[in-house]
Amino acid sequence: MSKPTIKQIAQALDIHPSTVSRVLNPLTRHRIGDDMVARVLKAAQDLHYSPNRIAAALRTRRSGTIGVVVPDIGSPVFPPIVLGIENTLARHCYIPIVANAGGDKARQTFVVDQLLARQVDGLILATAERNDPVVAHCLEQGVPIVMVNRSDDAGRVSSVVGDNQQAMALAVRHLQALGHRRIGHIAGPASLSTGHEREAGFLQALAACGLSVAQCPVVRAPAYTEEAGRAACAGLLARRSRITAVVAANDFLALGCYAAVREAGGSCPDDLSVVGHNDMLLMHAVAPALTTIRIPFYEMGARAAALMLGALDGSATTTARTLLAPELVVRASTRAL
Repeated sequence: MSKPTIKQIAQALDIHPSTVSRVLNPLTRHRIGDDMVARVLKAAQDLHYSPNRIAAALRTRRSGTIGVVVPDIGSPVFPPIVLGIENTLARHCYIPIVANAGGDKARQTFVVDQLLARQVDGLILATAERNDPVVAHCLEQGVPIVMVNRSDDAGRVSSVVGDNQQAMALAVRHLQALGHRRIGHIAGPASLSTGHEREAGFLQALAACGLSVAQCPVVRAPAYTEEAGRAACAGLLARRSRITAVVAANDFLALGCYAAVREAGGSCPDDLSVVGHNDMLLMHAVAPALTTIRIPFYEMGARAAALMLGALDGSATTTARTLLAPELVVRASTRAL
């Protein structure tokens, strides 16, 4: 038995097929009266009508899907971002296709090409580095792009990120108010905007607070992992600077500091106050509960989706960099000297 068509629904109701088409499209349904919408939807249900998405995509050149590429789906950072994207897209009848691409550029390019082959209408990238060949590849394909949580140095595409300068200012001022003057920083990878900008923000905060850069050393971690944080913090503790506090570029690095302090025979915060960044899931439940910078990741995803929708409907014609305000969350990992 053949599938029912829009024309057959129109014949059953003695109305024009265009009216049925408008009702069955959530984006145009509001143009039709409520009584007619109810009649059409009931007739479609009675006839067991289901839309042909492939035919619709060919007709409109829109698939109703957005590719979302993340570097590590296991990281607690990305689920709230993806949820913000999904909920915002859903209100406009789009759905995300989420792909885990890792950190390898060849793999990321492969994932992007696979999404484009499935005719996604745009790409939201959480994988981008500061000078990223994958972004250049996407631009060459002419597909709308939005970056989320990271940005590129050239500002080639719109992005939604946390205000890293303000985040570091909050962390350093908090520690200074507790009496700390020798504050170390464990920076993230310099190839990522998050690592680069937080390091720059830390140095700016030192200057604004009148603290000595010579007494506040910086060590760059090669990855945002607990082990990388442990090794970096061990290096800081081995120096002669005798730091009393650390600002870490993310929460995993901060947890690595806990391990390094324990291995050195000390404890946090008695021997080292630690501030993290992101306020990832369960940071309130670790021991000691982590003082950290909270980033509104759900809002970040929602804003990124809104920028993508603006690119698709033509209302956003220029690139934009959206900065989201951070919040200091004080817990037990910091104390006064």
